[in-house]
Amino acid sequence: MIKLINDWYTRHFSDPQVAILAFLLLLGFGVVYFAGNLLTPLFAAVIIAYLLDGAVLFLRRFKIPQFIAMMTTFSIFIMFLLIVIFILAPLMFKQTTQFMLEIPRMLAEGQGVIMMLPEKYPHIISQEFVGEILTSIKGNITALSQKFVSLSVASVVDVFSFLVYLVVVPLLVFFFLKDKHLILSWFRSFLPRDRALVATVWSEVNGKITGYVRGKFMEILIIWVISYVTFLVFGLNYALLLSFTVGVSVLIPYVGAIAVTLPVAIVAYFQWGYSYETVYVLTAYAVIQFLDGNLLVPLLFSEMVNLHPAAIIMSVLVFGGLWGVWGVFFAIPLATLVHSVMNSWPRRVYAD
Repeated sequence: MIKLINDWYTRHFSDPQVAILAFLLLLGFGVVYFAGNLLTPLFAAVIIAYLLDGAVLFLRRFKIPQFIAMMTTFSIFIMFLLIVIFILAPLMFKQTTQFMLEIPRMLAEGQGVIMMLPEKYPHIISQEFVGEILTSIKGNITALSQKFVSLSVASVVDVFSFLVYLVVVPLLVFFFLKDKHLILSWFRSFLPRDRALVATVWSEVNGKITGYVRGKFMEILIIWVISYVTFLVFGLNYALLLSFTVGVSVLIPYVGAIAVTLPVAIVAYFQWGYSYETVYVLTAYAVIQFLDGNLLVPLLFSEMVNLHPAAIIMSVLVFGGLWGVWGVFFAIPLATLVHSVMNSWPRRVYAD
C-alpha cells in the first residue's frame, strides 16, 4: 500500500512545477473555503475591477491617458451604483413587499381551483390527493414565510455591514484599477521564479475568466432590460422584480431558465387567468429564453468556454454547494480551471 502511494506521488509530483501548482491550488481553495465570508468585499471588488478594466482598456485604444480612462470608467461606475441604490433598489423593495402581500389572495384563489379538480376529473384526481397537495403547499408557504421573516430580521442587523461594504468596495475597486500593475507585480514577487506551468495554466484560465465575467454581466443586464421592457409593454404586474429574476436566472445554466418560469406564469395567471394576455406573456418569455440560449450566449461567449452541458450542471451543483452564490457565479470558470489543470498536468507514459 505504501509503495503504491509512493509510486503515485512520484509519478504526479516529482516535477517541482507540478508541486508548486498543486500547492497554489490548495492554498487558494483553503482561503476561499475558510475565509470566504470575511473576504466577500474583496471578492466583490475584484469582480467589479475585472468588469471595469475592460472599459479602461477600450478607452485606451483611443489614445486616452491611463489615468483619465480609469477615472472616467470609475465615475460611470459610481453613477450606476447611485442609480441602483436610490432608484432601482427602492422600486424592487416596493414590488417585493406588494408581491408578499398578494400571496394570501393567490393562495385562496389557487385553493379554490385545486378543490374543483376532483369534481372535473373524478377518475383521475381524488379528494384525498388534493388534500395532501394543499397541506404540502401550506407547509411550504409557512416555512418560506418564516424564512423570509428571519432574513428580514437578519438584513436589519446587517445594515451596518452593508453600509461599510458600500464604502469599502468602491475604494478597493478604485485602487485595483489605479494600481493594477503594482498589485500584480507584488503578487508575482511571492511566486517562485520557475513557474512556467503555473504561468501556462493562469494565462489560459485568466483570459477565460475575464471574458466570462464580463460576458455574464452583459448577459444579465441585456436579459433584464429586454424582459423588463417586454413585461412593461404587456402590463404584467411586478415587471421590475420579475425581469430582475429572469436576468439573474442566467447565472444557473439550463436550471435557472426553468425555475424562473414558475413565478412568471403564476403572476400572469393570477392577473389575467386563462386568457390571451397570459399566453402572449408566456410566449414572449419563451422567445427571450430561446434568443438568449441560441443567439446571445454564442455571441457573448463564442468558444471561450468549451464544456459539456453535464459538466456545467455538475459544476453548478458542486461549487454552488461549497460557496453559495459566489460558487454558482464562478461555477463555469472554476470548471474551466479544473479542465485546464487536467490538460496541463504532466503525464508520464510507462512502457508495458
